[in-house]
Amino acid sequence: MPANSTASSASSGAPGVKTGRKKGRRARLIVIVLVLALVAGIGYGTFWSVSTVRASYPQTTGSTKLDGLDGSVDVKRDSYGIPQLYADSDADLFRAQGFVQAQDRFWEMDVRRHMTAGRLSEMFGSGQVETDSFLRTLGWHKVAQEEYDNVLSEDTKKNLQAYADGVNAYLKGRDGKDISVEYAALGFTNDYKPAEWTPVDSVAWLKAMAWDLRGNMQDEIDRSLMTSRLDAKQIEDLYPPYPYEKHRPIVDQGAISPVTGKFDPDATPSDTTGSNTAQGATEGLNTQLSALSDTLDQIPALLGPNGNGIGSNSWVVSGDYTTTGKPLLANDPHLAPQLPSLWYQMGLHCREITAKCQYDTAGYTFSGMPGVIIGHNQDIAWGFTNLGADVTDLFLEKVSGDGYLYDGKIKPFTTREETIEVAGGKDRKITVRETDNGPLVSDRSSEMEKVGQKAPVTNSAPDRADGYAVALKWTALEPGKSMDAVFELNRAKNFKTFQAAAEHFEVPSQNLIYADTEGNIGYQAPGKIPVRLKGDGTMPSPGWSSKYGWEKDPIPFDELPYEYNPKRGYIVTANQAVIDEKYPHLLTKDWGYGSRSQRIDDLIQSKIKGGGKISTEDMQKMQMDNTSEIAALLVPELMKINVSDKNVREAQKLLEGWDYTQEPDSAAAAYFNAVWRNILKLAFGNKLPKELRVEGECLNVPRAGGSGPVDEQDRLVRECGRRDADSAQPDGGDRWYKVVADLMDDQNSDWWKAPRSGRDEPTENRDQLFARAMEDARWELTAKLGKDISTWSWGRLHQLTLKNQTLGTEGPGLLQRALNRGPWNLGGGEAAVNASGWNAAGGYEVVWVPSMRMVVNVGDWDKSRWINLTGASGHAFSAHYTDQTDKWVKGELLDWSFGTNAVAKSTTDTLTLKP
Repeated sequence: MPANSTASSASSGAPGVKTGRKKGRRARLIVIVLVLALVAGIGYGTFWSVSTVRASYPQTTGSTKLDGLDGSVDVKRDSYGIPQLYADSDADLFRAQGFVQAQDRFWEMDVRRHMTAGRLSEMFGSGQVETDSFLRTLGWHKVAQEEYDNVLSEDTKKNLQAYADGVNAYLKGRDGKDISVEYAALGFTNDYKPAEWTPVDSVAWLKAMAWDLRGNMQDEIDRSLMTSRLDAKQIEDLYPPYPYEKHRPIVDQGAISPVTGKFDPDATPSDTTGSNTAQGATEGLNTQLSALSDTLDQIPALLGPNGNGIGSNSWVVSGDYTTTGKPLLANDPHLAPQLPSLWYQMGLHCREITAKCQYDTAGYTFSGMPGVIIGHNQDIAWGFTNLGADVTDLFLEKVSGDGYLYDGKIKPFTTREETIEVAGGKDRKITVRETDNGPLVSDRSSEMEKVGQKAPVTNSAPDRADGYAVALKWTALEPGKSMDAVFELNRAKNFKTFQAAAEHFEVPSQNLIYADTEGNIGYQAPGKIPVRLKGDGTMPSPGWSSKYGWEKDPIPFDELPYEYNPKRGYIVTANQAVIDEKYPHLLTKDWGYGSRSQRIDDLIQSKIKGGGKISTEDMQKMQMDNTSEIAALLVPELMKINVSDKNVREAQKLLEGWDYTQEPDSAAAAYFNAVWRNILKLAFGNKLPKELRVEGECLNVPRAGGSGPVDEQDRLVRECGRRDADSAQPDGGDRWYKVVADLMDDQNSDWWKAPRSGRDEPTENRDQLFARAMEDARWELTAKLGKDISTWSWGRLHQLTLKNQTLGTEGPGLLQRALNRGPWNLGGGEAAVNASGWNAAGGYEVVWVPSMRMVVNVGDWDKSRWINLTGASGHAFSAHYTDQTDKWVKGELLDWSFGTNAVAKSTTDTLTLKP
């Protein structure tokens, strides 16, 4: 997930696959598209009867037999189709969970497991071979199998098997058309039939989650590529240090003493300085890393783009500062918008807690995996945000036909053969090569023939180029216990058992917040985080030297940051730095820059000062805060600029008196964000190396006199894309807020110098560049929204379209209308608390969102509230496909029933599963 990317798109059924090679699969896709368009029809009943379309809908009332149950299980659904399950044993509970999730989401589950196993080609044909090859090289499914066989506890394996049995009970005797409309369409082009679900299919999903939350790999590549055009000082300008003095870290005590395991404010950080790259290691490197970056950009990114704005919010407030007298906990993970949503709301209840039946929990689950990921049980509540620890390193390897160089000797590769089955085509075989530093990910690059031509090593393998190879070392490629941790979290009773569960949550490394019914709040940083022998993980390392690499053991868990009942009375995590520079271990050099976290901190402080209290409604309003930190910095300076063009001056006046909030009806927000995008383009875009340049919407539209008619502006916008295709653009996340803030006082910085473009004169200082950006923004929005600024609004520019992640991402409009929903006009924006993110490299379209929102009322669970981005169902014509989205757009939350009486009151349908 590159830092300068938009949300990934799918081309032939793979979720989130982005690739430029569409010709080979377009004919196959068109067949699927046309078939589905025919069978769906505008009202989905023209060519198929309503009864046929509804054949895949889940049974939600009455009773049905579920093989393997020891006793009956009740499935109680509310008016939004959200199920609460009641059973008398763990095995029955998880068997029922598998059955119910398959009822609503099996197509999604099946595509997801094919992705994690590198088997998309079995469903969608030859267009997915490159993606499958890369994922086979990473070996997610292989590692998941090792975890299941050798690492996970027996109880966890029993739960996974029970879940798989429930899924398979649902599949038994059902044809594709009985499972989903997508299978019916797929059946016209191949004879694919869903295979049985396995426990390893569930475990492998955690690898996909870890991949999308893996840390700074793209920054590592980008910094390396920048060396071809920028000097060390310029790169430092673009990756400034974290602003500890302005944005509070999560934990504000000192470092952890490895002796006592407690915070020591006098502790000092260990030495992490030093160069990562040996002499000569960069020779021929840029082509190699650029090709790898392209490859990374093509593989699925189910959780969202890995830009600087992506992240999540969570915070917990002590009962000392709440109207309830008990803690309140909020969480909203920011992920790529998907249809159906990544999350599936559910309750898992034992009718009586016993040694045989241990669970009474509810929250957000992943379809295809047992247990609850985020939520609460009867004693504690918890939330997640991405910690962002640096758990990946790229190693350059000097390779030959026999192996790779290490401390002056050639070591043999570890190799394995993989066979990729292709629907409608011949099987493909690949060879995966691994070094001690991990698999050679560069072997999978389609550009390998161009790579390493200047490198002083050779590689005699016939299908690979000469030169340096690139290996990936990643903690998730080692077997771990994260699946154990899910069940342990679900059963945790207090902070001690919560921490015990967190210790096993090895990948992905997350910020875990906590609250319990006794009034305690806490935080724990878990994860398998490497200790480097040399270097700081910001640049690729030479793999041929033992001076680099990782220590055998990661940072000890009892030395990872945590907090318990801090004096300030609240904890905020929003991807900012976890702890200050006194901490003795290196977690990462690439934190999020803390704009969202500090805004949440400020909002809490403003509510509790003078003895104020925070309510559930206050927490909900905070989640919808739209304030722009960069607008507060730039607008006062923009208003000082003397603008001569009357049309641009008219737009500038929109900013007068603006409070920097980005409401969907705000014209000021629309204009400012266009100005910000143009500032980034002019100041930084064309100065970046060509390897970092991306195709995006055209900026700096040439103008005849600066005030051409709207239709002329439209024509120029359409045509200028050819001229602008080689331009580069930062993504506009809060790292760029810090970059620009650091340059504001230097009017004559070289960064403010922009070349002549069309009729525009070159700029020599900051204010000249700002003036040009304001002018360019005026004409960009004229083309997009019209010349009359009274009709402008941020929501018209900043829209969310929910796309089915397989067959709904391209094709005729009829198909998209059948499977996709939207658009919706949104407020919020980049690095705002209400993080409806957009990527300045590609335009204003919403590319990541709060994928769900919850506010947990600890101890009074039935007064908790929640919402999902879409709905419970993955069936395109179900009433629960997107029935929560309108409320989500408005910032509304649904009642979240948990107790037996509350669930009974909210139940509209009950299905009894019988042995």
